[in-house]
Amino acid sequence: MPTWDEVVDTAKRLPEVEESTWYRTPSLKVAGKGFARLRSEAEGGLMLLCDLDEKASLLASGDPAFYTTPHYDGHGSILVDLEKVDESQLAELIEEAWRIRAPAKLKMSS
Repeated sequence: MPTWDEVVDTAKRLPEVEESTWYRTPSLKVAGKGFARLRSEAEGGLMLLCDLDEKASLLASGDPAFYTTPHYDGHGSILVDLEKVDESQLAELIEEAWRIRAPAKLKMSS
């Protein structure tokens, strides 16, 4: 079961990742733009940016690690249950989320 600290460690392998806050919760940003956010304890889960096709695929897979709420309908983000997610799949999703926000010059160097 990955922790927030492990999410941070994974993300920090990518260029120019910084820890910050977003909606008053811990987050990860690149070039000042958020791509991952640990939702409050009441909300639960990790929010990662993704494209809408990826989101649809993850939700259709039936994997209980991935879910959404009406708040995120039509938005390119997926909610991840850190207690249920496969660590290697999480690492891929973190990198994909980073790529959505990273400037082109950073994407070329990674």
